[in-house]
Amino acid sequence: MLNPNLETIQLTKEEYERYSRHLILPEVGLDGQKKLKAASVLCVGTGGLGSPLLLYLAAAGIGRIGIVDFDVVDYSNLQRQVIHGTSWVGKPKIESAKNRILEINPYCQVDLHETRLSAENALDIFRPYDIVVDGTDNFPTRYLVNDACVLLDKPNVYGSIFRFEGQATVFNYEGGPNYRDLYPEPPPPGLVPSCAEGGVLGILPGIIGVIQATETVKIILGQGNTLSGRLLLYNALDMTFRELKLRPNPVRPVIEKLIDYEEFCGIPQARLEEQQQQAEIPEMTVSELKQVLDSGADDILLIDVRNPNEYEIAQIPGAVLIPLPEIESGSGVEKVKELLNGHKLIAHCKMGGRSAKALGILKQAGITGTNVKGGITAWSREVDPSVPEY
Repeated sequence: MLNPNLETIQLTKEEYERYSRHLILPEVGLDGQKKLKAASVLCVGTGGLGSPLLLYLAAAGIGRIGIVDFDVVDYSNLQRQVIHGTSWVGKPKIESAKNRILEINPYCQVDLHETRLSAENALDIFRPYDIVVDGTDNFPTRYLVNDACVLLDKPNVYGSIFRFEGQATVFNYEGGPNYRDLYPEPPPPGLVPSCAEGGVLGILPGIIGVIQATETVKIILGQGNTLSGRLLLYNALDMTFRELKLRPNPVRPVIEKLIDYEEFCGIPQARLEEQQQQAEIPEMTVSELKQVLDSGADDILLIDVRNPNEYEIAQIPGAVLIPLPEIESGSGVEKVKELLNGHKLIAHCKMGGRSAKALGILKQAGITGTNVKGGITAWSREVDPSVPEY
């Protein structure tokens, strides 16, 4: 409904007052505000990007806002997901978001889709909306959002964040490129760390999310130049913006249907390989590790393969820091050999994944060891609650 019949759309007296700063803008005016009221926007995700995006779309007067999410609010979200509050921890994100949206603007219709987006439901969920905004943080869902938008011919307002860097663009708009023109093939699983693994500056998604909201409003109003065909790159540490040109690839595969995007991104195979690798590595629980440490055994070497900044947050007593990147480069393997000196090797990380990978590398070098199941997170929850979780 990007070209609505404006004669059928009316603003209330309260809405004239609410949107007065829009109404006096020549580029918006009364007709523009009516377009915003007539528009429908679907936001996929209510995390770091979805939070500021939804706040500003609601404040701008978007008439219908849909939200897709199936997660609950966690304390670790509150550093950047500003639509949620402490009182909503443990409750559904979409309910928290709806509550805040209606507090900002009761004239918004808010549709909730509390489900995991999939190839089976994406087209049905996307179909009623004019614009889809991608606030997701994983490659399978990004490809799914892109392909569904291509099949339904809907603009896809894209953003992504990592550590101190973000990017934004508009896909599938007025003949412009789509996500597959930027990333024809997904990266190998695990190559790009998630924000949970690599961290993110809490302010960063606010900036990228607001850019997404701006592009969405511009598309609805039909004003300005959108980011279609341009990838905007933002570096918060340097406070710089750069642009890369994007063009449709004339030989890209034609999208004819939605597929299994987990399979497309190699997720099941990676999980199977990880399970096989972990099955070959002995494990111990944190309770068993505590018994070993409490016994005063002097024939063990406990290594922590997390990053140094993680080690500063929390430690298991007696653990020696040898970060996984050092083990992957080979220098850490030599360090383990020097320290081992006939001792039994035990390794831990945050939750057990990186330490299992480290032990797999060490095994290839002839060093066997035992992995701590659940890592320091399990240690904090089951052994020593004074150790901070992060």
